[in-house]
Amino acid sequence: MQVKTEAHGVPSRKDNRRSDCPIANALDLLGDRWSLLIVRDLTFRGFREFGQFLAADEGISTNILAERLERLCCAGLLVRTNHPSDGKKYRYLLTEKGMDLIPVLIQLALWGAKYTPDHAAPEAVLRQMRAEPERLAAGLRAALLVELRQAGA
Repeated sequence: MQVKTEAHGVPSRKDNRRSDCPIANALDLLGDRWSLLIVRDLTFRGFREFGQFLAADEGISTNILAERLERLCCAGLLVRTNHPSDGKKYRYLLTEKGMDLIPVLIQLALWGAKYTPDHAAPEAVLRQMRAEPERLAAGLRAALLVELRQAGA
């Protein structure tokens, strides 16, 4: 999909995107190895702190994690808040924009479970994803919104 200027009939972009394609734009932000895993961990695992993400099974390095968290915050998918009990730490929360990725994560999980039979996803969760993906997404979103609002973000 391209947006053309009326004057010259050539693609017009207001930023430095390499494409006007919405899939390409989404992949520019989320298509690396780590970004969706961070959103996954926020959504399904309840991770909120840097150390929790760092300890995840995938083994992200400290510098990459810091960069991805910053990128996701700058893109408006996450918000960084002060930790409620430790002034030296921050908490990361999904914004409403980030929560809009929940249906994508559900579908990606279902696709991955279908085509990688040796996965570790709990069957009960996959059953719920298959049976009621919209209801699951709405429930997750509601809980995350409560947390976001309580944080004053």
